[in-house]
Amino acid sequence: MACDKAAFKAYDVRGTYPDQLDEAGAYAVGRAYVEFLGAKTLAVGRDMRTMAPTMSAALIRGMTDAGANVQDIGLVGTEVLYHAVADGGLDGGIMVTASHNPAEYIGMKCVKRGAQPVGEDAGLPQVRDLAIAFAESGAPEGPVDGVTTGTSTEVDALDSWRERVFSFIDVDKIRPLKVVVDGGNGIGPTIALPLLERLPIELHAYNAEPDGTFPNHEPNPLLEENRQFIIEKVREHGADIGIAFDGDADRCFFVDDTGEFVDGDFITAVLAELALRREPGSTILYDVRASRAVPDTIEAHGGTAIASRVGHAFIKARLKAEDAAFAGEISGHYYFREFHGVDTGVVPALMLLQLVSESGGGLSELVAPIREKYFISGEINSTVADVPMKLQQLKETYADARISHVDGVSVDYDDWHFNVRPSNTEPLLRLNLESVVSREDMERRRDEVLGLIRSESTERVGHGAHA
Repeated sequence: MACDKAAFKAYDVRGTYPDQLDEAGAYAVGRAYVEFLGAKTLAVGRDMRTMAPTMSAALIRGMTDAGANVQDIGLVGTEVLYHAVADGGLDGGIMVTASHNPAEYIGMKCVKRGAQPVGEDAGLPQVRDLAIAFAESGAPEGPVDGVTTGTSTEVDALDSWRERVFSFIDVDKIRPLKVVVDGGNGIGPTIALPLLERLPIELHAYNAEPDGTFPNHEPNPLLEENRQFIIEKVREHGADIGIAFDGDADRCFFVDDTGEFVDGDFITAVLAELALRREPGSTILYDVRASRAVPDTIEAHGGTAIASRVGHAFIKARLKAEDAAFAGEISGHYYFREFHGVDTGVVPALMLLQLVSESGGGLSELVAPIREKYFISGEINSTVADVPMKLQQLKETYADARISHVDGVSVDYDDWHFNVRPSNTEPLLRLNLESVVSREDMERRRDEVLGLIRSESTERVGHGAHA
């Protein structure tokens, strides 16, 4: 039985199969999850990974043996599981997926009522301990004593989900765009293509067959090597926009009509404008790493911009607390109040098609005003020996700036700024830096800050004139 403590991460369960997590471990998690939540009704979905069917079946057995009634919604994207739980008023649910990870990984994304996450701060450690205790007990599978065994029913959750996500766009405003989709052999095309095929677009879909061996490339479009395929296809077809999904389709990524990748914070700014058109004066969240294009756009269109900690659990909690209409992260996660306040990959894809249609040009024209003003470094990781010491150095070196600690250290000057965050799991610092002067200025500032982060000296490093 494999139910390795190391597979339980801050936000989900994820490990290699079968050494860190196997079917017996999935069964143990199912029993533990019901015990932890006191759940009577749950949903379970799964992605296209080769071991997902047997892992899902074992998870469901664990849940029903513990007394829960389970809706088995089958092969779906993670956002469909979220919708099934929230829309159906269920006690919770688990998506069997390892998201964008390589083929040898399997995992679970766990939610409670309202599709709110169960992570490090919301009970996942308790679920872990209960599951490991059962796994180590050597007890066989079987109904929990004194508990009536639950039922498992196959349920089609897609029709209700399609109706919800399609409500985010005005189909009459979509023009005959050329659209390229790269599914990465993940689950994205399975749920998205039936919707896209209802639009008046010229659609070119690639790697659309779900295949957990990922024969073409890993389903992680954040990595540059995995974006080359869609970039080439966008240029080949002369497309107006390219859309790439990650493995479980809760994130989407975009390539413009010139074949250039569009950063997630720029997409957040564009989507924020549409969100504010629909709900004037609303609150919109963005993560602390983001370009100033995001708060500037929000405020220019009459909204309230609030910076949040990075990570879906923090964003979802803050979105509810602030009653925000929309939130975006540079990592390709986008959240909408009207989609239960959780992340969806298909809604932003549909909204971008409407925005590009309304613009009259390609995606590049839509983001051109942002690219001309905001120059970002992208996220750069550096291994350091002493993370707290380096963060303190940065604060001392840039003491004349506006400094905040929403997540890591954020340093703000009038014409440039940066955020440095420590990794949760490794001795890394993650730098995101931006200049509103020029690309050359961004590169100079980037190299200066990286020089400090990567230097072995603990002495204060002078930084010249930043004002």
